[in-house]
Amino acid sequence: MTSTSFRRAIVPGLAALALTLSACGAANEEASADGDTPSGLSGTLNGGGASSQEAAQNAWRAGFQEANPDVTVNYDPVGSGGGREGFSSGGFSFAGSDSYLDDEEGELTAVTEQCNGTAPIEIPNYVSPIAVIFNVEGVDELNLTPEAIAGIFNNEITKWNDPAIAETNPDADLPDADITAVHRSDESGTTGNFTNYLGTVAPDAWPHGEIEIWPIKAGEGASGTSGVVSAVTNGQNTIGYADASQAGDLGTANVQVGDDFVGPTAEAAAKILEVSPRVEGRADTSMVFDLDYETEEAGTYPIVLTSYLMACTTYEDEETAELVKGYISYILSEDGQATGQENAGSAPLADSLAEEARGHVEAISAG
Repeated sequence: MTSTSFRRAIVPGLAALALTLSACGAANEEASADGDTPSGLSGTLNGGGASSQEAAQNAWRAGFQEANPDVTVNYDPVGSGGGREGFSSGGFSFAGSDSYLDDEEGELTAVTEQCNGTAPIEIPNYVSPIAVIFNVEGVDELNLTPEAIAGIFNNEITKWNDPAIAETNPDADLPDADITAVHRSDESGTTGNFTNYLGTVAPDAWPHGEIEIWPIKAGEGASGTSGVVSAVTNGQNTIGYADASQAGDLGTANVQVGDDFVGPTAEAAAKILEVSPRVEGRADTSMVFDLDYETEEAGTYPIVLTSYLMACTTYEDEETAELVKGYISYILSEDGQATGQENAGSAPLADSLAEEARGHVEAISAG
C-alpha cells in the first residue's frame, strides 16, 4: 500500500489566489478543546493545494470568516504538488494535499526546515468516497467485485451481461451490450487513488499498478471530474469513476468488501481510516495512513480519496500562528466537519481522530 504521489508544480503568485470571501458577524470567544469555532482574530492567511478540497475549503473559509470578519483566508486550488511546494517554500502558511509528505525528493526535510526545524502537522481533513458511477437503462443497483471493476476498466470485461457481473447481480436486467468505460484523460489524483485500489486488491486483473495518467487506449477519456460525470450521463451503457459528491442522479455501484457489498456513503468511507495502519517512522504530529484497501471490516467503503492539511507547529510570528491554529481548529470542529459534509460530501472524521488532530493544532505557537 502506498500513498498517491504527485508531480511537483510551480506555485503561482499570491495575486492569483482564489477569490477572497467576505462575511459579517463577530464573536470574542477562544477555541476550546472540543473544537468550537475560534473568533476575534484578524489578518490574512494564505494557503493552497489539492483541488479536491476546493469546495470544502470555500465553505470552511466562509464559516470561519463569518465568526472572524477581520480575517481574510485565501486557498489556491493549484493542486497537491503545488500545495506542498508552496508550503515548503514559505509561500503558503498551510497546504492541502491528496498525499502525505514524502522524503524521496526531500519534501519532508524541506518542510521541516521551513517550519523552524520542527516536524510539520499532517492531518486527514478530507475523506471522500470515489464512486463507480454507471448509466445502464433499467439497472438501478449494481454489485461489483474488485476483480470485475478492474476487468471492466482494463478492457477485459466488455459486455454488461458478462458472467463476472451477472453472478453478483442475479436480479438485474443486464443488457447484452458493450460497456463504455470512461476514465480521466488528464493527470489525476482521483485516478491515482482509484488505480492504487485496483492494483492492490485485484493485481491480476489490473496489472498497471498505481498511475495518475491512464495507461491503456481502450475506453473513453474525459477531462476532470465534471467531464467524466458528463460522459457517463450523456452516454449509454457507460461506467466511470468520480468523487461521490459529484455523482448526481447516476447509479453508484456497491463494492464487495468481505462477504458484503458496500455503497459509497460518507460514513462508510470514513471507516477506512479507522481500520488502516499509520505510516511507520513518522513524527507524532503526522497522522498519515497506509489505506487498507483489502479490509473486510463490515460497512467500510474502500475506494476513497484521503486528503491532508499540512501546517507548522511553530511559526515565526504570532499572527500567522494564531490564524493557522484558529482556521484549522474550525475545520476540525463539529461545525466545520458538518459544513464539509454538507457542501462537499466529505466524510466527518471519527471523534477519536478529530480529538487527536485538535490536540496537535492546539499546540501551534510562534517560535
